[in-house]
Amino acid sequence: MESKGLLELAYKAADDKRAEDIVVLDMKGISLIADYFLICHGNSDKQVQAISRELKDKAEENGHNVRRLEGFDEARWILVDMGDIVAHVFHKDERSYYNLERLWGDAPHVEVDSEA
Repeated sequence: MESKGLLELAYKAADDKRAEDIVVLDMKGISLIADYFLICHGNSDKQVQAISRELKDKAEENGHNVRRLEGFDEARWILVDMGDIVAHVFHKDERSYYNLERLWGDAPHVEVDSEA
């Protein structure tokens, strides 16, 4: 699956679990880690875990290997590494502290069709 298709799949998976303030950054040419960062948050530990689990499950159901899932037990900042897409799922209390959108301020924001 190409990275744009995986990005739409990941966005929809996060949205389906009611992730809040979903932001996608185009990291091509800025970071060697991934083509896109998907950043969102949940309002409780359980919701953060549910969003992360949905991202992992949907990626795997569509034949994409999830390389890493870090921080799941703590549920404060879960990183879901899907190769070209890296999702950062924060607990609402942690998101503003780390402020990845500011840290990677050079990265353009990407609009994703949530109906895809």
